[in-house]
Amino acid sequence: MDIWTAEKIIILGFLLKGVWCREFSISLPQKIEALSGSCVIIKCRFEIQEQYDKNLTENAATGLWLKDGDNTDKHLVFNSKDPKPNHLDGKITGKLHKKNCTTIFYNVSSKHTGRYYFRIESGGLKYVYSVNTSTINVLDSPPKPTVQLYVEQKKVQDQEEVLEGSSVSLRCSAETLCSSPPPTLTWSSTPRIPLSESSRREELISDLNFTATHRQHRVTFTCTITYQLQDQNKTAQDSITVHVQYSPKNTSASVNTSSSVLEGSSVTLTCSSEANPAVNYTWSRESEGQMEQLKTGETLTFDKIDLVHRGWYYCTAQNQHGTQNSSVMLDIQYAANISPSSSCTRTDVTVCFCEADGNPSPELEWHLSGRPVTNSLNTFISEEQLSSTGLRSSITLHQSVTHTSTLQCVSRNIHGNANQWFQLPLSGLQFADCQQVTVSFLIILSLILVLFALTVGLALYKIRQLSRKLKAQNEAAGTYASLQISAPPSEYEALNIKRRDTINNK
Repeated sequence: MDIWTAEKIIILGFLLKGVWCREFSISLPQKIEALSGSCVIIKCRFEIQEQYDKNLTENAATGLWLKDGDNTDKHLVFNSKDPKPNHLDGKITGKLHKKNCTTIFYNVSSKHTGRYYFRIESGGLKYVYSVNTSTINVLDSPPKPTVQLYVEQKKVQDQEEVLEGSSVSLRCSAETLCSSPPPTLTWSSTPRIPLSESSRREELISDLNFTATHRQHRVTFTCTITYQLQDQNKTAQDSITVHVQYSPKNTSASVNTSSSVLEGSSVTLTCSSEANPAVNYTWSRESEGQMEQLKTGETLTFDKIDLVHRGWYYCTAQNQHGTQNSSVMLDIQYAANISPSSSCTRTDVTVCFCEADGNPSPELEWHLSGRPVTNSLNTFISEEQLSSTGLRSSITLHQSVTHTSTLQCVSRNIHGNANQWFQLPLSGLQFADCQQVTVSFLIILSLILVLFALTVGLALYKIRQLSRKLKAQNEAAGTYASLQISAPPSEYEALNIKRRDTINNK
């Protein structure tokens, strides 16, 4: 017999020994977790040597559990046939005569944490399985469940972003501990979810399915497992935050002030939008039938607003998934003013119109010779709204208006007043009377001027004549004086002189 044949015989012998020569062995979980105040299940199956099969009967078979040692006298904590007050409360649910040693313990606490050994006794069969043991760890709080994110039925990482419109599933799973009633799973965003039908009693699974929208962006979903114990409920949670990418939503353009925008003030327009990723903003306005881009950015500021800035402004929010627009009307308020085209005309009656503009729309009043005018038999006033800021008022005067009457249009709003005076045109009769008075006045004035001119001329003539006469007299007097000075003394004067000389000599 060659060496290969010998090896085959040896291997076959070992295999036959494994089939016909059974040994003591046991199968049970190495580690088990239990919740304090609840129960614990040890799934257990054992094997014995073939020679003890006749001893293992249903009535005689007894299962024992030892804790933290294999000495029956010192470490016994459970006897299926002889329960003790200081022993664990429980029962063996498996059939020992069929080598099923599955056991349940009730109302465990932290003091029951330890290493457990199984011992089988049935007639002459007494054996402790000391090689394979089960370690029980009693917890004060249940282990938390696990939440996983699935997009289009594919598992993704928690922080991975989901595209709007995608099919999303949140799966919550938990390894259940022994509990009566069984634990339940609930979602924070939904009512209580019933247990899923599953053949695996030790595991719970709950799915939350929805189509991703912007409403789920940055929403945290929490799955809670709840154990209903006799004296209290014990819970554990796991959470996940969903991140959804979506196009701009709820885009809004607004003015930064709640009060009116007054001409000359500083104004800022602001645009806001919800989107992921963040958007870029573009401001524009319509100019001559075309959209004129102004600037980019969240805000648009005017340091000193002017009436030319009135109108609609458009904000466009854009990211890689789409765009959305919003508009705002920049309504500038300003003081009332009156158009220079306002005027009066005269036919059979006097008709005047006054156009005013202002924001808010102004009020118009008529004053005749300083007094307010209202509708009457001789006066008719009408108004027409030309625009949201413009108003036109006309007044018809049926009564005779003398040339001394004055008419005034007064416009006012909350920001200021304006007024305009009108020169009233006269009727044909009034104009003829006035013309006649004017001619008479001019004739009288002409006569006065003529008389005045004649008087002045006569006076000038008299003065000139007098001046000439005086001049002639002066010239005659000068000639006589010169003749007297140059003539010799007369005979009489010579005799007188001689006589005075004789008297003086005596």
